[in-house]
Amino acid sequence: MNLQEEIGKLKAKNDVAILAHYYVDGEVQDIADYVGDSYYLSKIATEISQKTILFCGVKFMGESAKILNPEKRVIMVDDTADCPMAHMIDEETIQNIKAKYDDIAVVCYINSSAEIKAHSDVCVTSSNALKIVSKLPQKNILFIPDNHLGTYLSTKMPNKNFVFHHGYCPVHQDIRMEDVKRAKQEHPESEVLAHPECSIDVLSLAHFIGSTSEIIDYATKSEGHSFIIATEDGVLHQLRNKNPNKIFYLVNEKQQCLGMKLNTLEKVYQILNSMENEMILNEDLRQKAQAPLTKMHELAK
Repeated sequence: MNLQEEIGKLKAKNDVAILAHYYVDGEVQDIADYVGDSYYLSKIATEISQKTILFCGVKFMGESAKILNPEKRVIMVDDTADCPMAHMIDEETIQNIKAKYDDIAVVCYINSSAEIKAHSDVCVTSSNALKIVSKLPQKNILFIPDNHLGTYLSTKMPNKNFVFHHGYCPVHQDIRMEDVKRAKQEHPESEVLAHPECSIDVLSLAHFIGSTSEIIDYATKSEGHSFIIATEDGVLHQLRNKNPNKIFYLVNEKQQCLGMKLNTLEKVYQILNSMENEMILNEDLRQKAQAPLTKMHELAK
């Protein structure tokens, strides 16, 4: 049985659009209708005509798609696929910090649960955070949950007072400065392209800092031919597809998101047959979480 062909038939039969994040395996990206980073996928989910979305990603991505598209059916390839960072902040912590400031905006990285989004003023992604936060009138910014992205943003906006949380992405946390230095020694001709979820000391060694889509764009447009990639290894699939004559190295062997890798071709086929794993959200929660996501899309224009 050719899984790719069978998936294509089931997709058409069930009127399904398959959305996949850059961090899932390449063979899953290849059967998707749309592949991108968190911002692109949240945006495209509101524009497609299909009534059902099959999400190849992790839980917060499926939640965001459902929050923005209550009339559509959102199905997860694996409903256990999750993002650890999304659970590294709680509502009580947000309220306790807010109580210390007269004027503070809660800026929530999209890598967070629907419950946390519901307690936030605006959501951001790594590709639009700088643009959005710079537009906010508040001087004080509570940035949750990723302290690395928040710290990076604070270096770009000295006029804002950032309050950080201790959340982090385990994959990017495990990309260490010493690993990057070693990779640079081994491949001195290579540029380092890093995601802002990496620590600030790693970012200080990068030639370019950007979201997954921005890293792909930079490498594709660059006249350079060799790059060290400091983000999740799933991005290599698109980098190599778009740049067959360029060379890409990873910083270490731990650059894999376990949640993303739960999305497999076999599971896509199984779910298209069963149509299980539907994302269900309480309507009151969905409406509260919708406001910061909608504001994100408005400010990102």
